Amino acid sequence: MLDELLGRASLKERIDELEDENDRLRDRYEAESERRAEAATARQDAEERVNRLEDRIAQLEGELERVDEDDAGLAVRRRDHLRGGRLEAVLDRLESFRTGAEGALTVSVGDDGLTDATRRELADALGDRTALVDDAAPCLCCVDDAGLIAVTLEPPVRPDLSATWDDRFTLEREWFQPTGCHAVALVRTDLFALGVYEDDERVDYRGFESDVKGSHSKGGFSQARFERIRDGQIDDHLERCREALAAYERGADRAETPLYLVGQRGVVDALGEESALAPAATAAVDATGDPKPALENAVRSFWTTDLRVL
Repeated sequence: MLDELLGRASLKERIDELEDENDRLRDRYEAESERRAEAATARQDAEERVNRLEDRIAQLEGELERVDEDDAGLAVRRRDHLRGGRLEAVLDRLESFRTGAEGALTVSVGDDGLTDATRRELADALGDRTALVDDAAPCLCCVDDAGLIAVTLEPPVRPDLSATWDDRFTLEREWFQPTGCHAVALVRTDLFALGVYEDDERVDYRGFESDVKGSHSKGGFSQARFERIRDGQIDDHLERCREALAAYERGADRAETPLYLVGQRGVVDALGEESALAPAATAAVDATGDPKPALENAVRSFWTTDLRVL
């Protein structure tokens, strides 16, 4: 009675209504937070499944390629990864080959495989095995008109060489081996390392690591905040990489000192697409660990040539 007289009854009813509304909003907030956490976790799980499936697809495609080759009676006679002294010995043999005028064909094959014109030129010497050159693309193909030598090479530096008939194969050592002054830059989302080399000897080095958060299993706002922080850290790291590369290029004669950019594919593509950088070649390499040993592994992986004997 007293509450009604003092007007407190309506206020209490309003308070009860607001408390009920507050409870409903809290329930919605908790449900939304749980949904976002589940969605973030599901996205991470999906990304992991996608990566596993892509690896499995690549494996199955390789198996399918081998089955197709077996069914068609086509298979490379030998495949090898060449570096160092073994690579030099193979190049010496190819360079020593001599034949009659226009008896040796050297041609660069792009990502899309052979052109119709080049396919016709190879057909006389290789016949059905011409299909193996398409399988090896992108590559450099060396074939003589008698079919005694038929190989493809995938050099670190891909030349733009149209079909060239000569009395010997057209090969340049700088396509395959570290020659003269050059630089190799390794970039990852958390690491940068750049070495300047004279032939295969490193004469200068600079590198750093950035504090970039790794994976995170929590969901909700914690997950979203974590991802924003990580994305920002990666952006800051890539900006440091750009500055380091720009500083190197300002002090280098770009015509005399080619830069090779290697590392994680997405990062390499992002930096390589910048018009101011213009690397002489790029490659995806798996180089883990601290900057200096990672750079050594990356350089070793980069200067490796895939050889196929057709």
